[in-house]
Amino acid sequence: MNEMTKASPEVKAVPDTVTAAFEDFMEAFEAFKEVNDRRLGEIEQKLTADVVTRDKMERINRVVDEQKKQLDTLLLKKARPAIGGRGESADSGEHKAAFDAYIRRGEEAALRELEAKAMAGATGSDGGYLVPSETDTEIGRRLAIVSPMRSLSTVRTVSSAVLKKPFALSGPSTGWVSETAARPQTNTPQLAELSFPTMELYAMPAATQSLLDDAAVDVEAWIAGEVDIVFAEQEGDAFIRGDGVNKPKGVLAYDTVPDASWSWGSLGYVATGQAGGFAASGASDVLINAIYALKAGHRQNATFLMNRKTQGEIRKFKDADGNYLWQPPASVNQPATLMGFPVAEGEQMPDIAANATAIAIGDFRAGYLVVDRLGVRILRDPYSAKPYVLFYTTKRVGGGVQNFEAIKLVKFAAS
Repeated sequence: MNEMTKASPEVKAVPDTVTAAFEDFMEAFEAFKEVNDRRLGEIEQKLTADVVTRDKMERINRVVDEQKKQLDTLLLKKARPAIGGRGESADSGEHKAAFDAYIRRGEEAALRELEAKAMAGATGSDGGYLVPSETDTEIGRRLAIVSPMRSLSTVRTVSSAVLKKPFALSGPSTGWVSETAARPQTNTPQLAELSFPTMELYAMPAATQSLLDDAAVDVEAWIAGEVDIVFAEQEGDAFIRGDGVNKPKGVLAYDTVPDASWSWGSLGYVATGQAGGFAASGASDVLINAIYALKAGHRQNATFLMNRKTQGEIRKFKDADGNYLWQPPASVNQPATLMGFPVAEGEQMPDIAANATAIAIGDFRAGYLVVDRLGVRILRDPYSAKPYVLFYTTKRVGGGVQNFEAIKLVKFAAS
């Protein structure tokens, strides 16, 4: 079996597709290492790699990326829980039945009565009805799987439009004194207030009345299936690149400064030393510098964040002992690692280019906050797009950096 045959991206037809995909991915990575080792040996002997070897390595490297993407997709599908079967209470069952009647036939009376009893303050005049807890939980759980920033960050659920959070920039001053010396008053701690407004995210799936009349169709599962991926894609982009205008403010939207000049309110970066690429000598040194730019408390919980193309470049790096710095997942449900730190794939991260901050590393749970306003709402509209029934589905979400020292960036620049 030759190397490219071993690296075939097709998933074998075996009972456990995820396991088969993981085995194919590991085979592709072994093929990549073999060809890359040959390339490095040619560079050492002849100061340049053979064109055929280099092209072959790049092809296999792309196959490794494709295999990892395919594995992630299969894990996503496998991780999605089925709606229902959670041991509903009588009240939740009643709410679900009323919600189903609203979705299928537009009957609002039962929902109005239930939400009035619950003093939910959410009626048809407020622009829709709260989704039953089962569907709301389903959408939230799927988002946590699809969006890397949501799964990495701290998530807070609020009932108001804005979350205001105080943050101590420094603790109270302290000092040493003798047993009988006076205790002068110390300086008070410095506090900053961070504000995280929630913005409206919407989707509008459409269905025919015939589909809604079909009792065999699980309408709640259909709605969740329609909106979860599009919500996650929009969120994932906003949490990384969002400008804060009618959307969350992403990690890359904040001011950046060289880490040596870092101050609160901006993110520190470490430069590669070469615009648009890694340094010609000691290429991986910048990764070590970025890791140790974090304080010890954040470093022990750190995760690398980058896209697949950037991973493809880093996958070629070795340490002084010839070991690859990037290592594949130890098992199906584990992330890849880089220098011992987990790697999260955020496709919204920029490619390697001049002055691009293509790599982030940090304790994202301490550094970034996702704010969800309680409840997902649906407004049924049978009039605007006849013969289709539209379901205007909304949720409110915000986000932003809450600790500016917990995240560092790698900038592909000379300085």
